[in-house]
This record gives sequence, structure tokens and C-alpha cells, in this order.
Amino acid sequence: MDKIIFGTIAEIASGIRDRKFSPVEVVEAHLERVAELQPKLNAFVHLDAEGSLKQARVAEAASMRGDAVGPLHGVPLTIKSCIDAAGWPTPSGSLLRTDYVAQTDAPLVARLRAAGAIVLGNTNTPEYLMAYETDNSLSGKTSNPWDLERSAGGSSGGEGAAIASGCSAGGVGSDGGGSIRVPAHFCGICGLKPTPGRIPATGHYPEGGGAFGWIGVVGPMARTIADVRALFEVMAGPDAGDALSAPVPVRAAKEEDVRKLRIGILEGDALGKATAETMAAVERAAKILSDQGFALEKKSLNRLDRAIEVWWYFFGPVIADSIRKGAAGHEQELSPMLGEYVELATAETTLTYDGFLSACGERDTLRADIVRQMEDVTILLSPVSVGPAFRHGEGNWRSGDEENYRDTMRYSQWLNLAGFPGVAVPVGKSREGLPIGVQVIGRPYEEELILAVAEAIERGRGSWEVPKI
Repeated sequence: MDKIIFGTIAEIASGIRDRKFSPVEVVEAHLERVAELQPKLNAFVHLDAEGSLKQARVAEAASMRGDAVGPLHGVPLTIKSCIDAAGWPTPSGSLLRTDYVAQTDAPLVARLRAAGAIVLGNTNTPEYLMAYETDNSLSGKTSNPWDLERSAGGSSGGEGAAIASGCSAGGVGSDGGGSIRVPAHFCGICGLKPTPGRIPATGHYPEGGGAFGWIGVVGPMARTIADVRALFEVMAGPDAGDALSAPVPVRAAKEEDVRKLRIGILEGDALGKATAETMAAVERAAKILSDQGFALEKKSLNRLDRAIEVWWYFFGPVIADSIRKGAAGHEQELSPMLGEYVELATAETTLTYDGFLSACGERDTLRADIVRQMEDVTILLSPVSVGPAFRHGEGNWRSGDEENYRDTMRYSQWLNLAGFPGVAVPVGKSREGLPIGVQVIGRPYEEELILAVAEAIERGRGSWEVPKI
């Protein structure tokens, strides 16, 4: 049972190929796990038990016939409930989207299915994805498998909780300011925010386009870096529906090239003050890499403070203004968390056409500046946020509050403005026993390198730990 519920994607897929267990057994075990834990975690929005078992029986028949199968054959996965899967509700946590049912699979979902994956259902998010805690008026809050009194993070909190608890072998989240990496960090799993365009965001809501395409991306989440890589390799590739799509092939990271990388430990006043335990996790990751022969040094980046402010211009006032206009006449149906965000974000900035154009230009200038600063030190280590998972209801957008997202999540936010890839990997624990992840950051289109470095950290850290729910 452990190899079915908490096995890696490779272990589950090879077990099915070797007929140690069948796709039906695997799916049934996961559905039983969901039935047991959904009342505690509330990770799922939609569970397609009947469809999953039907797919599993088809997969089992293919295995028995000896058909050629894909790399994810029979592996149970989940997707965030803002990504289209044909016939499923895709509410993005909002009462305003309760009637929306996807007509087709998003390209990334179609690619996962084509590789043999069985998609069990979709998972909870904050309304319109605009918070680092997963809670909404439609489906309620999602709890952390390590401590049910704490948040699973956001906005891909349902994915983080489902994967960490063994309800899913892996899945897909989206990230506009840390929304993959923060839930991964809170829940003790791995999550990759890729470069915009490497995995198509077609079929995601809210839609990305223009300046927003640089901010939000979709990416894999799983319990190990090898699993994240397996999902990335299946989903990556261009798609006409994503304007930032780039035909960048998936490349193997050669060991000799990885060992030559210079790695910087990111520091700077612009990023906020992390807890001592958080910094200890970064130091532990650095020591693991040093012990394996990697060259490390301290590294600061100029203008990150401005990059974070420009990120907030798009993520805050611009998006909030769009939500306010779209919800006109239905304001009472917005969740309290989203209502607070809209009120705060629209109160501080008067949007103008000239201001928007200026911010778009500054975004490109800042990105170029940061890329140039990483010509020699091409990989960075940093916290994901200033601390581990907070208690339900403590996170907020209120300026000056101890858990204000604009202060606590700065380590993650600047990557979305610059379009850099970053992956979270669990490394340490807080005194309360909560997971602490470390972020490995690279230059655009160099996901393969950051995954190789994260895997080196994982090797030195030891085996992944199951949360004691």
C-alpha cells in the first residue's frame, strides 16, 4: 500500500508495467484515501470517481494486452480547479463561476492523459486565485496535512494538500506570485514555477495575456523532484493558445555541466526578514551542495525592491480593477478574502493608460537588468517565504500586519515579474514540526538546471517524510 499511495510516479508506473499492481488497484486506493481525508483537508472541489475507475479499467486492459503505454500509464494525478478538464466544473473558487463547465481539456491536461495519467479530479483554490491561503465562499478552506489548524497555502493549496497527503501522486498548479511554490513549501512537497511559455497556460482561468502572461504560469507539483521533472517533460512544449509559447525543447542536464554551476545564496534587504529556522534550511541546502562539490557564494541582486513593486502594480491594482469591473452588480457574492484584496488594491493607485505602458516598459528593463546580474552566478538559493505555514485566517493583504503578504512573500514574487523559473524543495522543519522549503532559482528557460540542483539537495537531505495527519 505504501508504494501505491506514497510511491514516486516512477515507482507507481513501473509497478503497473511489472504487474505488481494494476491501474484499478492504484485508483481505488487513492479514491479510498480521498474518502478518508477529504472531510479533514477539503482539498478537492470535484472528484470524478466513476470516470477515474473507467479510465483505470481501460488502462488495465491495455497493460494486460501488452500495449505500448505512456510514461504516466495508470498514475493518478490532480489539477487545480482553474484549469479546464472536459465536462468538469472549473470554478476558480468563485460563486460567479458555479455554472461554468469546461468543454475541452486544456492542452496540458490532454498531454497528461495522452501519457497515460488518470486525472482523479480538481482541487481547491482561493477565489480567482488571489491569496496565499486557500479559502472561498464556494467550497470553503483547505487545511494543511501537517497541522489541520494551518493553511495549505495558496493559491494551489488544494494541490499541495492532496499530493502531500497521498490523495494524488502529483498534479498541476499555477503561479502568479508564488502560488505553486508557497503551497509546496507549506505542505512539504516540491513545486516548479516555470518560465512563461514553457508549459502552455491555455485553458487556465483567469486567462493570461499581454502583461499578465509574464506574471502567471502553470507548473507541476509532486513529492519529489524526479516526479516534478516527469510531469514537466510531459506538459512542456508550445501551443498556439499561449502567446508566450516558445519551442524550447526539453534538454537533459549533463552532470558535468551542472557541477560547473556557480550558486549564489540570495540576500538583500528588499526580500524581508525570514525566521531563523527558514534561514537554517537555506544554510542546510547550501551545505549539502557544498559537500557535493558545488561552488557557493553570497549573492545580492540590485533593484529587486523595484521588481517587487512593479509586480504588485500588475498583480494588485491592475488585476483588482479588472475583477471589480467584472463583478459589478455581484459584489456581495465575492468571498471576504477577495473583497478585501480588491478594496485594498484599488484604493492605493489610480490607473492610467500612460502608467500602464510605463510599467510594461519598466518590467522589461528590470528583467534585462536581473538577467545580466546572473551571467556568472546562474543559480540562486533562497527561502520561499519568510516562514512556514500560518494559521487559518492569519494571512492577509493588510499593510503593516504581521502576516501581510506583501512583506512575507517577497522572496517568491519577484520571479513572476522577471519571468524566472523557480522550484521549491522541502529541506527543514520549524519548531512546531512544519515543513520548510528552499527555493532554487535559475535564468529563463533553464528549468532543467534548477531541477538538477534541487535534486542534488534532495539527495543530501534524505528521503521524503510523510505528514502525520
